[in-house]
Amino acid sequence: MAAPGAASAGVLFVLALLAAAARADTDAGDVAALGILYSSWNSPAQLAGWSAAGGDPCGAAWTGVSCSGTAVTSLKLSGMELNGTLGYELSSLQALKTMDLSDNFLHDAIPYQLPSNLTYLNLAKNNLSGNLPYSISTLVSLEYLNLSHNSLFQEIGELFGSLNSLSELDISFNNLTGNLPISMGSLSKVSSLYMQNNQLSGTVDVLSNLSLATLNIANNNFSGMIPQEFSSIPNLIVGGNSFVNMPASPLPALTPPKNPRDQPNHPQGPVSAPTVLDTPIDQDDKKLQTGPLVGIAVGSIAVASCVLFTLVFCLYKARKRNDDGSSEPKDIVGSLAVNIDRASNREIPIPNNSHENVVVATSDLQKMTPERVYGANGSTAKKAKVPVTATSYTVAALQVATNSFCQDSLLGEGSLGRVYKADFPNGKVLAVKKIDSASLSLYEEENFLEAISNISRLRHPNVVPLTGYCIEHGQRLLVYEYIGNGTLHDILHFSDGMSKKLTWNTRVRIALGAARALEYLHEVCVPPVVHRSFKSSNILLDEEYSPHLSDCGLAALSPNPEREVSAEMVGSFGYSAPEFAMSGTYTTKSDVYSFGVVMLELLTGRKPLDSSRERSEQSLVRWATPQLHDIDLLARMVDPAMDGLYPAKSLSRFADIIAICVQARSLILFHRMHIDLAICHCRSRHRSMFAVGAGVPAAHVRGGAATGAADAAGQHHSAAIRRSRVLVQGARSRGGRRRRLLKTEGLR
Repeated sequence: MAAPGAASAGVLFVLALLAAAARADTDAGDVAALGILYSSWNSPAQLAGWSAAGGDPCGAAWTGVSCSGTAVTSLKLSGMELNGTLGYELSSLQALKTMDLSDNFLHDAIPYQLPSNLTYLNLAKNNLSGNLPYSISTLVSLEYLNLSHNSLFQEIGELFGSLNSLSELDISFNNLTGNLPISMGSLSKVSSLYMQNNQLSGTVDVLSNLSLATLNIANNNFSGMIPQEFSSIPNLIVGGNSFVNMPASPLPALTPPKNPRDQPNHPQGPVSAPTVLDTPIDQDDKKLQTGPLVGIAVGSIAVASCVLFTLVFCLYKARKRNDDGSSEPKDIVGSLAVNIDRASNREIPIPNNSHENVVVATSDLQKMTPERVYGANGSTAKKAKVPVTATSYTVAALQVATNSFCQDSLLGEGSLGRVYKADFPNGKVLAVKKIDSASLSLYEEENFLEAISNISRLRHPNVVPLTGYCIEHGQRLLVYEYIGNGTLHDILHFSDGMSKKLTWNTRVRIALGAARALEYLHEVCVPPVVHRSFKSSNILLDEEYSPHLSDCGLAALSPNPEREVSAEMVGSFGYSAPEFAMSGTYTTKSDVYSFGVVMLELLTGRKPLDSSRERSEQSLVRWATPQLHDIDLLARMVDPAMDGLYPAKSLSRFADIIAICVQARSLILFHRMHIDLAICHCRSRHRSMFAVGAGVPAAHVRGGAATGAADAAGQHHSAAIRRSRVLVQGARSRGGRRRRLLKTEGLR
């Protein structure tokens, strides 16, 4: 990605600027953030006093909320049976010190925006998935972090270099993989470290210099030597690994207390449990005798042989049933995600449907790659190098759900193939993209599983998630969540009745959600994801008109060049940046340009290319760009479907952002784009900030008493354009001063 840091610098401020300015003693940003959390949890009745419509959390003593003055400083809702996500505006809680949401039913990924001043964060015993967000590395005041007993996976990033105050870290009972990050060795104040029951591997040398009182790394895949320094740790558990100086038999897991502690300022004392270390490190300690070692080795081999024989026998019987013409599908692994809780053996019913997740217990999410992946001719293809978290479907199951991919189930067609609505017997509705094999090269077929493994990890409220896939009998199918209100393109251009429902506030909210999705792909994903096909037909709207960006990550499965011009590019010419025509290369700048075109669609209601109009108006960008700098011409461009109901200042800001995207096309201005878009949204929600009164057409603003407001909006608009030009010129000439320019020429 080109200059990702500059693009992300200002995005961190976006959600704080979306605060609803309700009349209350509590900070408006805190009120809005808690309201969004309340909505994300489906407005639970047990949260007395809470409201999604504003209020005074501090003055009205909302359940679990503590304040200092007008700022929310503590949020303690452990064991409240909350069900939902963590929302998207946590970063607005700038004074929050303590957040305990443990022992609930929260799911999806941990947001990549977290309150920056947290000292205590407890999200244990939920169903959170994804990886550890990078924003953890910015919590420099954090003293306690507990993410245990969730379904987190992937490798641990370099997150701990600045966490100099952290005294306790618990990431146990997840499915984290890979080596320990080097930055973990810089946790100078950590005294308790729990990492048991994961899939971590490599050596543990990075922990050798830590001043630990408790260390539990049991039941992982660690190897190498146990560091000599570990002998000084009072409470040590290392069993269930592959260290060369100890037996590899699994040992009991030392778990932290069942009820998380309440206060971060009083670190938990050492756990009263014996040190468990099978092979002594000190040469003066008593050594294991040869006899027990031989017995352990022989016993381990015998047990492993029995398990292996049983597994092979079961696989053979299952395969034999399928070969005999049984109606059961060949995919005996219905899902690539298998839950294993080594500490809890609660039985969970296993679904009979071949396309449902196979769940054998309730905590540690353990991924498995498929035993066989059928290639185009039924041959075995390569396994994915990383675990696939999406559900594996059979062709038979998808054929039944889509009524054999009939025309009535067809939702649309994209560059890779057609999309069908799939109705499953259990009532679940999904969308199935049937990929045309002619659009994939041989190389792309071989790497298909690798690509969907990466795509399935994209998790954001404004990104359509990939939930499943099918690779069977030469078929390549992707299964997504179904978003049932159609595409932004169809609502804007093919439905007069629906387009009238897109009020100005709704349009700004759609643009803001799409910007968040794009920022997530460019700034949060590592490596950055270039969408390459950002357009209104790839923005799906749900029943509340919230946007969801589709086809994210599919650039890895790009069509063959011969097909690209005829199928994809014809529908995307109006969104393609001029530099693409010269270089043929998509970049993050290209996505930003396309985003500006989508904003023009929202503003004008016009298509990017429309051959039915006069020649000078056929290209939306060429026609609209010169008018963005004139307040009167700008007002005439507005989509007639809005009946002139919009706030003039918000419209001016909106135009500023479009100009930045389609004219400057500079990533250093992505910061300002997000801030201005947030201000648009904020102002469109507050009538007191409207230059256009409620129910008063925009044309009436230019007359009478409203003239001053319109003039002020025009002056503001011109000043904003001048500031944007200065920024662009300054960035070109001074390069290294870009961030300082953005900081000094920011919101105000």
